[in-house]
Amino acid sequence: MAARATWKGFLKVSLVNIPIKVFPATESSGTISFNQLHGECQTRIQQKRWCPTCNKEVANTELVKGYEFEKGRYVVMSEEDIEKVRPTSTRVIDLVQFDDASALDPMYVDRTYYLAPDGQVAADAFAVFKEGMKGKIGIGKLALYGREYLVGVKPHDKGLVMYTLHHAAEIRGTESIEELATIPTKVKPQEVQLAKQVIATFEKRLDLNEYSDEYREGLQRIIDAKIAGEEVVAPSVEMPPKVVNLMEALRKSLDTVSANKKPAAKADLKVVKKASRGEQKRRRA
Repeated sequence: MAARATWKGFLKVSLVNIPIKVFPATESSGTISFNQLHGECQTRIQQKRWCPTCNKEVANTELVKGYEFEKGRYVVMSEEDIEKVRPTSTRVIDLVQFDDASALDPMYVDRTYYLAPDGQVAADAFAVFKEGMKGKIGIGKLALYGREYLVGVKPHDKGLVMYTLHHAAEIRGTESIEELATIPTKVKPQEVQLAKQVIATFEKRLDLNEYSDEYREGLQRIIDAKIAGEEVVAPSVEMPPKVVNLMEALRKSLDTVSANKKPAAKADLKVVKKASRGEQKRRRA
């Protein structure tokens, strides 16, 4: 099935405007989601908006937006207040700065989209800028759905990829993580050398196609088994031993990997035919 564009607009670089279409580069349809049910009757639970002061359910039409500026104290913001700062949806991705693609820290990336030309005339200009941007990333802004996004655009495969980015103020620093203060500033060179050797034995070209969501696959097997009236028995999980002597652990790791580079067999779920209620009664009798 052909991908469907979720947005149309223009990619703007200086005085050049290229008509484009935007496509989501990722999908969440593979994620297994659950509904909350009442365990007794398996009826789906309804979420209600409840006011503890008035002791009643509140309709959507009675809800307002409130910002908590002190504990338990709010300032109410109306739609008119929000409209005063809401950017106009210009339908333009305006790139105002370029740098080497490696300059973007992955920590700033929020979501990923593909950009494609909208029409043959646009395709020609699109191709020129795609080639001109090789090794570079363009940074700009996009006003969309009543808010402003910081974005990065760079060449990818046959087209361009656009990242919506976090602002610097949204990135948490490490200063608040007390545990990081316990890390020693000096390490033993011998341990570092062994660590590098262990890491080197696992080095190979990255291909994320080799990895799958094993948790989702296992969850799906359990769901399918329960639908079929079968029971799934999970394998026992052993906790990894604590490292007491780092040098010894590194040497053992190196010896183990060198002796056998094959990955350990993955523990699998065992599906057992679940007895019917009649069979269970007969066994108890």
